[in-house]
Amino acid sequence: MLNFSKINIFLIYLIFFLISIFATLNLQNKSNLFIDKKVNLGLDLQGGSYLLLEINSDSLIEEKIQSKVIPIKKLLKKNNLNYSNFKINDRSLSLKIDDKEKFESLFFSKKDNLVNPYIDDYRSFELEYSSLDNNFIEILFSKYGLLSINNSALKQSIEIVRRRIDDVGTKEPTILQRGEKRILVELPGLKDPERIKKLLGKTAKLNFRLVSDNSEFGVDSLISETGETLEISKRIVMSGDNLIDAQPSIQNQRNEPTVSFTLDRIGAQKFGRATTDNVGKRLAIVLDGKIISAPNINEPITSGSGMISGNFSFQEATDLALLLRSGALPTPLNVVEERTVGPDLGEDSIKSGVMSLIVGFVLVILFMLYKYKIFGIVANIALIANLLMLVGVLTILEATLTLPGIAGIILTVGMAVDANVLIFERIKEELKTEKSIIHAFDTGYSKAKITVLDANITTLIAAIILFAFGSGPVKGFAITLGIGIVTTLFTAYFLARHLTSIIVLRNNNKEIKI
Repeated sequence: MLNFSKINIFLIYLIFFLISIFATLNLQNKSNLFIDKKVNLGLDLQGGSYLLLEINSDSLIEEKIQSKVIPIKKLLKKNNLNYSNFKINDRSLSLKIDDKEKFESLFFSKKDNLVNPYIDDYRSFELEYSSLDNNFIEILFSKYGLLSINNSALKQSIEIVRRRIDDVGTKEPTILQRGEKRILVELPGLKDPERIKKLLGKTAKLNFRLVSDNSEFGVDSLISETGETLEISKRIVMSGDNLIDAQPSIQNQRNEPTVSFTLDRIGAQKFGRATTDNVGKRLAIVLDGKIISAPNINEPITSGSGMISGNFSFQEATDLALLLRSGALPTPLNVVEERTVGPDLGEDSIKSGVMSLIVGFVLVILFMLYKYKIFGIVANIALIANLLMLVGVLTILEATLTLPGIAGIILTVGMAVDANVLIFERIKEELKTEKSIIHAFDTGYSKAKITVLDANITTLIAAIILFAFGSGPVKGFAITLGIGIVTTLFTAYFLARHLTSIIVLRNNNKEIKI
């Protein structure tokens, strides 16, 4: 156990120095030309914003139930089922039908059902119906159908929220699902929380619709950004789904901020056809039910690109482009909880955590020096190396350090010393019976290895479980604890053992006390 080959010694110190170099990167003020990695501070350490968002799926349920109207009518017509009083409600459909039994057999058919899909894994249909008086029935989403809508909307919302926040350039955001309808957003170091709230609060459903002068057709009355009331057609020429890209730009002639957009192939065809057929008319650009611009169509636009203007500031144009690039949210998002952690509070947390680490570190060093003399120095060197390697690995991973993470580092200090205490106490027992000092140390390391491994591996398993099932601060604690266990084993059984072997081999003929 005390014999090391030259290649082993080289590899031990090479690994130590390489990982330790990464730890020093956290001391630099400017980015390194070759390596730009640092341990990021969490929300509780550097301040920032905490937002708890909730999806409102009511509008989505209304859209989904309306999408069932045509398939249901086709089903009834195809099977010669007479119906009347077909009504579309907010979350359901109602109608009067002559043959309920025949309708039920078709509606709940498990084979090739395009109207009401059957999911075998859940043994449930997407829709259900209830019987009312006078042969009336009400069709609505089943519990599984509602759950599917919520789950799909939540996953899509999380992805779009992530895109919007990433586009703003926020460093190390945390975006997690909370329950069936909520999204947790943590933004460390955020300086402008109101802008983020505005970006996340907009659904950003974009469509292009013609301004209509003919009141005989279906029109909506909407107010534009300039205060003008316009009658616009309900028919959507093109939606935001056809956008590939959107970027803020400056119109050279009037130095006015605008948003330039690019369309996909289908969108370019729709836009080209609509502008060709309606030269001279006005095209309303509607965002979340409000007209942001209504320019005249002076000539056909067939290039697949265009421009949105609307008396924007450059910041507003930038945010609008960001919203269009990221896509529309499937449902509105409401802020149900908001907290802001100031940098002063985060600074106090860092000072408290660092002070705890220093006090614990100094006490451990003094205890090891008092208890084990020269071998206490070895244990203390291993402890310092352990902390350097721990910070180095966190830097390589660009991990986010939170207050519980600092607690994990402090716990690592105690565990690192614990490994050496177990080894040295075992060596003491061997020195009582062994005449050969080298053999006593060798046996001590060998017999203590199983105990040290058992103790650390069980803790490592606990850390893995915490990481797998925990969230937020719990994960931060689990990461630092898990990495600390690995670096503890490395420094105890490679670095400290090599330093111990140097002392023992040089003092082979002398009495060594621990």
